[in-house]
Amino acid sequence: MSRLSVFNNITLDGYFADQNNDMSWAHRNTDPEWNEFVASNARGEGTLVFGRITYQMMAGWWPTPPAIKAMPEVAEKMNESPKMVFSRTLDKATWNNTRLVKGDLAAEIRKLKKAPGHDMVIMGSGTIVAQLAQEGLIDEYQLAVHPIVLGRGRTLFDGLKDKKSLKLTKTRAFANGTVFACYDAAG
Repeated sequence: MSRLSVFNNITLDGYFADQNNDMSWAHRNTDPEWNEFVASNARGEGTLVFGRITYQMMAGWWPTPPAIKAMPEVAEKMNESPKMVFSRTLDKATWNNTRLVKGDLAAEIRKLKKAPGHDMVIMGSGTIVAQLAQEGLIDEYQLAVHPIVLGRGRTLFDGLKDKKSLKLTKTRAFANGTVFACYDAAG
């Protein structure tokens, strides 16, 4: 059975994107330890899961020469990994190894979780996170909490109807002030 995880950068006040859907604040650091952590995390196996907005942002960055120059290991893994984008409005997904899914999000994830194969990880895609959290389909939350306050923006759990209790399984602090926290959804 496959597991579904979330990996996301969030601000100290709980936003994964500002009010304009900008996430660039999460990628402005010069901490070598943090950069190595990000690169090693990208080496994992599994299918990357996106909503349309995050997919278009990622597909517009990782295959480019500046991305490959800035973070070659991460760019290679992002470009080679199998990817799935959930969208009702996209007509095609052109980023290497991407499958476009237009069907029911929760039903498709339930089916994939029951099938043998690699685990899945959602990156960004707050709307998808909230929907799948509500359905109890997320097994683990990996959150990088950055020492920045936006004041306004989008939370990962916008629209969540039921309270979710989580169990902290590991933490790691970095010199740049970012704290990585991993939570098991079983609570």
